[in-house]
Amino acid sequence: MIQEIFLNGSETTSSSIEWALLELLRNPETMVKVKNEISNVVGSNRKFEESDSNKLPYLQAVIKEALRLHPPIPFLLPRRAIHDTNLVGYSIPKDTQVFVNVWAVGRDEECWEEPLCFKPERFLGSKIEYKGQHFEFIPFGAGRRICPGLPLGHRMMHFVLGSLLLESDWELDFSSNPSTIDMNDKIGLVARKLEPLKVVPRKHVL
Repeated sequence: MIQEIFLNGSETTSSSIEWALLELLRNPETMVKVKNEISNVVGSNRKFEESDSNKLPYLQAVIKEALRLHPPIPFLLPRRAIHDTNLVGYSIPKDTQVFVNVWAVGRDEECWEEPLCFKPERFLGSKIEYKGQHFEFIPFGAGRRICPGLPLGHRMMHFVLGSLLLESDWELDFSSNPSTIDMNDKIGLVARKLEPLKVVPRKHVL
């Protein structure tokens, strides 16, 4: 169990950070806001610490928005109906295998305003969390079988992205394909970018 948490957690965490950084690079105003927040809280004389994330609501909102648009696992692990049931007008026979399409739920226009837009502000002041209590936002599942790596992955995403944004300024590397930003994903167990993100870091100077 512990080995699976670390192996799967590292893969999903790295994918989520890659998507979050790409969305920030595509939205320069959002990048400026989150970097300013981190600089104001952490300053320039020390490294980013895990406890800093509790004081960074905009960084938290950025990560939630990245997870909404790009859940690391697009389909939750399958469930099997234990008896005949009826759910929102659909008849589900006993023993039917059911998949939850988290990717589609996060882009549902009935749940989200402008669902395809990257807008972290939608989470500011919102009570919506990814702990399985709000079914319009369940990137890690819900209930008794929610992802066991959630606590670790949650802390890692904040720590790694916060550190990257504090230490460096980032630019997209267009050397291989100067005309477009690739937004296609490669669906497997984890939904990674089809083409790995290429960026150029520059030392952040206050």
